[in-house]
Amino acid sequence: MEITVRHAEPADYEAMHRIMSGQRASAGTLQLPLQSAEAWRKRLAEPPDGLFLLVACVEGEVVGNLGIETFPNRPRIRHAGSIGMAVRDDWQGRGVGTELMRAALDLADNWLNLSRLELTVYTDNAAGVALYEKSGFEREGTHRRYAFRDGGFVDAYSMARVRG
Repeated sequence: MEITVRHAEPADYEAMHRIMSGQRASAGTLQLPLQSAEAWRKRLAEPPDGLFLLVACVEGEVVGNLGIETFPNRPRIRHAGSIGMAVRDDWQGRGVGTELMRAALDLADNWLNLSRLELTVYTDNAAGVALYEKSGFEREGTHRRYAFRDGGFVDAYSMARVRG
C-alpha cells in the first residue's frame, strides 16, 4: 500500500467531509461533527492566506488531511506555524498520519522556513501524542478543560517542534 501526499484541491471537499464525518476523526479535533459538505467546499475553494492544506491518498482516494497555518501578516510570529490533522476513521493506525507529518515537516523546514511548529492534542489521544513525539515535538504544557467534547471537558497538551 502506497500513501502519497499532495496539496489539497477544491475538488477534495467531499473526501474532506467524509474524513471529518467520522466519529473518531471529528472527536480528535476542534471541529464540530455533522458539518455540511458545502462548508468544506467553501473552505477548500477560498483558503485564507498562509494556510497550506495537504491530503494523503491511497490509490487516488483521500484518506487524511493536514493543515499548516502560517502567519504571513504577523511579522513577530512569521517563523511559526500551527498544525492540525485528521485521518479517516477506517485508515487510522495505518501510517497515514506518519506520511502526512513527514510531508508537513519537509514543507515547513525546506520551503516555508518555519523554525517553530506547534499543535494542540487531547491528552487522551495516545496515538497522536506518540506520532508527534516521534516527529520531534515536545510537550510544552497542559491546557486544563481545554475543549468541550462528547458531553464533557477534555484536557490538551500544547506541543511544539523548534529547530535552530
